[in-house]
Amino acid sequence: MAVHPIRITGDDALHSPAAPVIEFDDELRRLVADMFETMDAAPGVGLAAPQIGVPLRIFTYTWVEDSGEHVRGVAINPTLWITPVPAGIADEDSEAEGCLSFPGERFGLRRAGRAILQAFDADGEPYEIRAEGWLARIFQHEFDHLEGVLYTDRLDGHDQKIVAKLTRKRGWGVPGNAWMPGVDNLDA
Repeated sequence: MAVHPIRITGDDALHSPAAPVIEFDDELRRLVADMFETMDAAPGVGLAAPQIGVPLRIFTYTWVEDSGEHVRGVAINPTLWITPVPAGIADEDSEAEGCLSFPGERFGLRRAGRAILQAFDADGEPYEIRAEGWLARIFQHEFDHLEGVLYTDRLDGHDQKIVAKLTRKRGWGVPGNAWMPGVDNLDA
């Protein structure tokens, strides 16, 4: 297993839709193991393959529910259904998101309260999870990555201006920028 560099906003891999996985083999299982190791080293609650420069429809996730139940898995070739996103302004505390590909920042973003994820595991076995709250948010965030969308693309005009200013200030927004979990301290 290996930790991979995480691409930063502006890299083409982050802004293009990912391709479906065709082969469920040992190479795929190694990639999934690397993604878990990278996600844990970051640390993050989710990681999509495009974030490490692999243009495939794969994301890993981990979350501890209020009940203490630990939810951890991989979604390959996922389909996601969501309830309508509530109208209004996002609460900066309870609806703040961050992203390993826009490290060190958090912005409020409204997301659907519930989601149904249908996907395949690393062995090609199908599964379904009905999620609420933060797990539903994680699924939506990671699924967006597979569509070539960063959460910062969904922010309102005011926050978009802040994102643009931070992107310019940090020299992001161009291909080739990445950071290495466990080496670079970017407060992701």
